[in-house]
Amino acid sequence: MKLGMRKPSLKKRIAAKTSLKRQVVHRTGIKMPKGKGWIRNPKKYASNKVYQKSTFDLFKLLKKLFK
Repeated sequence: MKLGMRKPSLKKRIAAKTSLKRQVVHRTGIKMPKGKGWIRNPKKYASNKVYQKSTFDLFKLLKKLFK
């Protein structure tokens, strides 16, 4: 498991915002309520939760420092 700072990737950031799957889910209204991801895929939810707790985002850190 990764610890520390996440390496920013502009390519992945753009791909996530413009993905076809994301557009379909948002436009059809089959979104899962916020905080209920464990219902859809518990294994992925647990893995993401650990990753989010053990790493930090450089841009969020900078935002907090200069706010």
